Amino acid sequence: METRMLVDLVEKLLSGPRPLPVVRTGNPVLRQLAMSYEGQLDAELLARLVEAMKASMRAAPGVGLAAPQIGVPLRLAVIEDPVELPPELRGTRPEMPAEVRDIRGRVPLPFRVLVNPLYEPVGERRAAFFEGCLSVPGLQAVVARHEHVRLRGEDETGRSFDEEFSGWPARIVQHETDHLDGTLYLDRAELRSLATHEAVAEHWQQPTPADAALTLGFPLP
Repeated sequence: METRMLVDLVEKLLSGPRPLPVVRTGNPVLRQLAMSYEGQLDAELLARLVEAMKASMRAAPGVGLAAPQIGVPLRLAVIEDPVELPPELRGTRPEMPAEVRDIRGRVPLPFRVLVNPLYEPVGERRAAFFEGCLSVPGLQAVVARHEHVRLRGEDETGRSFDEEFSGWPARIVQHETDHLDGTLYLDRAELRSLATHEAVAEHWQQPTPADAALTLGFPLP
């Protein structure tokens, strides 16, 4: 996509409804290799896009949102996981028990922007848990991912980073970076585990998917 077309696309998107609508599976943009960000958007437009993505991620609610999920084929994503519900939402939906958070390695992940991110595994350990996606609404499936990864890229100011993530933050950065390569979590999932949110809530609320694997018949790492 030429720079002018990309700029026009982003400007049109930002002039539309908020929160930004999330593109759902079946849309070709979710299966394309996103283009590297090389300054195609000026600083003001990039800042507006990032702010709109942050607001849409929080409104969903989700812990990450990649640019292709709003129809923009650019290697850009935002991530954030406060773990605990904000005060205004407490009591409106179930909160994750501390035991589950501990086993999953779910710890607070402050808001940040990922530009041109690339990850690689650190070590051979993998962990499997139920996972969902804003672009595949209503469903979850067990995905085995690297437990520890090294992530390299830049932030929205162009500053490079080279960091390691483990536990649930590692899962988040893998999930969002995969989006930029046209990969959905379903491509990595144990499809025998595929379930609606309601089925997961009714049957598979255990800290690990071991019972689901035994009952539904799929392997775990």
